[in-house]
Amino acid sequence: MSQSLHPMLNIAIKAARAAGAVINRASLDVDKVQVESKGVNDFVTEVDKHAEAVIVDALLAAYPGHGILAEESGRELGAKDSEFLWIIDPLDGTTNFIHGFPVYAVSIALAWRGVVQQAVVYDPNRNDLFYASRGRGAYLNDRRLRVSKRLRLADSLIGTGFPFRKGDNFKRYMKMFEEISQQCAGLRRPGAASLDLCYVAAGYYDGFFETGLSPWDIAAASLIITEAGGLIGNFSGEADFLYQREVVAGNPKVYGQLVNILTPYTRVIKDDGTAAAEGGAPAPDATDAFLAEATLPSAAPEPVKARKALKVSGPRTPKQR
Repeated sequence: MSQSLHPMLNIAIKAARAAGAVINRASLDVDKVQVESKGVNDFVTEVDKHAEAVIVDALLAAYPGHGILAEESGRELGAKDSEFLWIIDPLDGTTNFIHGFPVYAVSIALAWRGVVQQAVVYDPNRNDLFYASRGRGAYLNDRRLRVSKRLRLADSLIGTGFPFRKGDNFKRYMKMFEEISQQCAGLRRPGAASLDLCYVAAGYYDGFFETGLSPWDIAAASLIITEAGGLIGNFSGEADFLYQREVVAGNPKVYGQLVNILTPYTRVIKDDGTAAAEGGAPAPDATDAFLAEATLPSAAPEPVKARKALKVSGPRTPKQR
């Protein structure tokens, strides 16, 4: 890479590439991969676990005092009281992977005091490396990324993801799908949210929305989007999205139009304790319970306020001592 990278970002890139090598080797004979079910339509493979172990080992070898939040091991590893937290999805798009559908990625983010500072999303199929450091721009390999310049939702290509877990409110999603599909140029659903969000940063998509996502699905790509000049938030347009199980992103113009459509469907909890979404929020599942315990202090939900677009912002990372 031509530009000088932050040391923590360099470690994350090495970890992501190592995990990608594990995934690529397994993809040569995917029928032999052992698959387990975590729930309805929610799978984990030995590849997820192996890739996660490779990532965690690399990160903790370099920064043993940092915390870890990973999809398969949760908060079991790493320091529990560190201001630094690595947020990891070792294989985003597991269902695609076990079917041989080549759309999946490794996602690694580093948050400091609840704000993402370093981000890597690696597509091992295409050898595409998306990465960003806060305040230093976003890149695909060596190419600087910028979001698209389209102004109208009617001209825009929008990415999304279908609800698939038990307890997800599919009827609520279909109402959103119907509204947006009738007002945009097209909708796409490849099945790996981290890549979908990076495609917004690259300008391939003009916007994206999905419900039911976890922090490890979106943490890294959220920084890549903002560093590419885009906006990302919850359905009411606020920057509090990482633990809300709903996300919308896009270039500034399209983002605002998507927020106007999606605000009535937000499941952010209001002050009076009622769900803002029409028909109420979906029933909580095991992931919701885990996230309630794992939530960072700065990521606590806030009341829904005005419908305005906000950029994710926060303090810069201090030099590692």
